[in-house]
Amino acid sequence: MLSSLARFCVRHKRIVVFVIWIPLAIAMVLASSAIGPDFHTEMSMPSSEASQAESVLARANPNQGGQSSQLVFRTTSSIDEPQVRKTISEAIAAVDAIKDVDITSPFVLKNQISKDQKIAFSEVNVPRKNQEEYKALSTQIKTATAPARAAGIEIGYGGAIFEEVQLPESEALGVLAAILILVLAFGSVIAMGLPISIALIGLIIATSIVGILSHFISMPDAVTSMVGMIGLGVGIDYALFIVTRFREGLHDGLSVEEAIVEAIDTSGRAVVFAGITVIVAAVGLLTIGLSFVTGLAVGMGTAVAVMIVASITLLPALLAMVGERIDTTSRAAVISLTAFVLSGFIAVFTKNFLVLAIGVGLAFASQLTRFIIPTLRVAIPHRAQNDHQNTIWWRWSRIVQHKPWISFVASSLFLVILSVPMLSIRLGFGDAGNAPKTADVRKAYDMLSEGFGPGFSGPLYIVVTGDTVKESAKLKSFLTVINKTPGIAYAGVAPLDSDSVALLVAYPTSAPQDEATSDLVHALRDTVIPSTGVAAQVTGFTASSVDFSDYLAKRLPFLIGIVLLLSFLLLMAVFRSVLVPIKAVLMNLLSVGAAYGVIVAVFQWGWGAELIGVGKPGPIEAWAPMFLFAIVFGLSMDYEVFLLSRIKEEFNRTGDNTSAVADGVAATARVITAAALIMVCVFGAFVLGNDRQLKLFGLGMAVAVFFDATIVRMVLVPATMELLGARNWWMPAWLDRLLPKINVEGTHHTKPAPIPS
Repeated sequence: MLSSLARFCVRHKRIVVFVIWIPLAIAMVLASSAIGPDFHTEMSMPSSEASQAESVLARANPNQGGQSSQLVFRTTSSIDEPQVRKTISEAIAAVDAIKDVDITSPFVLKNQISKDQKIAFSEVNVPRKNQEEYKALSTQIKTATAPARAAGIEIGYGGAIFEEVQLPESEALGVLAAILILVLAFGSVIAMGLPISIALIGLIIATSIVGILSHFISMPDAVTSMVGMIGLGVGIDYALFIVTRFREGLHDGLSVEEAIVEAIDTSGRAVVFAGITVIVAAVGLLTIGLSFVTGLAVGMGTAVAVMIVASITLLPALLAMVGERIDTTSRAAVISLTAFVLSGFIAVFTKNFLVLAIGVGLAFASQLTRFIIPTLRVAIPHRAQNDHQNTIWWRWSRIVQHKPWISFVASSLFLVILSVPMLSIRLGFGDAGNAPKTADVRKAYDMLSEGFGPGFSGPLYIVVTGDTVKESAKLKSFLTVINKTPGIAYAGVAPLDSDSVALLVAYPTSAPQDEATSDLVHALRDTVIPSTGVAAQVTGFTASSVDFSDYLAKRLPFLIGIVLLLSFLLLMAVFRSVLVPIKAVLMNLLSVGAAYGVIVAVFQWGWGAELIGVGKPGPIEAWAPMFLFAIVFGLSMDYEVFLLSRIKEEFNRTGDNTSAVADGVAATARVITAAALIMVCVFGAFVLGNDRQLKLFGLGMAVAVFFDATIVRMVLVPATMELLGARNWWMPAWLDRLLPKINVEGTHHTKPAPIPS
């Protein structure tokens, strides 16, 4: 079927490109722009105690059942000075006049003014809204408090509604890095341009589809970054493998059409199956049962699906248009491309796009010189694509195969040691103390910590129901018990216009991200509150974070088990082997485990944290291990499929396991290395951002891909396959009959030998 599809795309290349794909991309962009996205992050769990208490609060007062934030005031004189008091009171009144906003006054409630009388804070409560609405609301609040700032009072804006996440230009940096790596690896500007074009066109369509789907499926704001990151990575990877196989076919003497058909019928099959494994990993995320996880999983699966279709339809058509010119690259083209890439990097990092304009000018000028200086028109020579046995990769594989036990033990031990910190992983959420010092939420956090303690930036809300609400003595006694609880700095009754619900606000002595705060939440729920006999539940962002982390910690093993099982079954059906899938699954677990170990050592233990701008040690973001596993496992299976399919193809042709492994490694190593370097650059760009969550996720992804493409693919795979020998492809006859037949190697074509005259 794939060969027929490839022939259709080759013979109707202009229809495929100019009638189907380009109009489709334009139509999707216009439709998405007209409808507009409806992204909103929904992280609540209806069955959790925090969500149940939040629902009770929302019925009593909708604003109290949403997000809580703080306004922190600091003055050089005294908060109680008449003019200062008047200015702050006017600012609070202006905020209170904003629709959907409830705010407390430090002059009404106790313990909201510091002992030195220089810092005070107000609690701000708003109903649940999407990110754009929070952004608009934060602007209104800042505008309402502008006169107070003009009067010389410093104001800190803390909490979720004031958070501003600045995403690094990961897509731009990834494209620039991909251009540079592909040109250096393959020596052809056209061969570089095709994977980039496929990835960008696919990314445009996938992003538009996700924007439309956001009206039907709850999707968080981060889904666009996820689509960009995954789509760009797999789009370039998939096209890269097919383009490489096409060039090999040309060098084997095949015609352009036959080379394209072979590329799609071999590497294209591997692309389809590899993409399915990534989608399987995304489907595994659906088992978590949380709406925001489902939204991200759908976005991830959409991006991969679009890239698969583009790789086996649009790419063949573009290859047919390019034909044998794919290997033609002038020195002027390389000079102009270098100028463009370097100026692009500088422009992204400095935010000065005049540099990019200069780079484009230099690129244009270098192209003009082709007509003036004849030597620049000389094509750059390319080394033979199919001469695998004269490459460093073939020699490296033979070295590993000659010492398989040493290679296996040394590489396995290295990855296991890196995985050790994973045993002490603690899931949670970082607090505003990790934000850049210039951020509003960090200023508010520092001011609260200075005046009251770090726990005041993450209060616990205790919702009281039942008879206690109407019995003031009993409520007062309950409040006394809460105040005497170890770990509580202060607790008080908050104003709430309700006869059936009372609200207590308790401030911990420890920061929201500290383990002591999580222990306090558990102690209140499991011991303190039950001992009083009062019907009360603990909620608030800090308590919700504890619920969320506990839930994901329980679901993560189930997710891992589902993905491992499905991947094992798929690989077994494809490669008709029992040992190869087991080996692949275990090795992918090693690379993921090493990534977990590194992020625990850096972000939780603080080893080298200052080198990447991490503020302070803290928990591992609760959502990160789940997505790290799903995405990295899917991408690792990509590389595994590309490598093993080539090894199996050689084994089927020669029957010699040793030479098949060496030839398979040599044939795919350069492509896998280039693809992995691109991934590392794309993911590594997130480490350059300011947000702790993105730093953690980017570092984990980059480390996992790096280890997988180097230690696993280049050392562990050839070592273990040499040790197992022909047993690699052992499959019981009864099991072979049960499994469906899936041919991922395709058919290798060769040009017919000329008939002797």
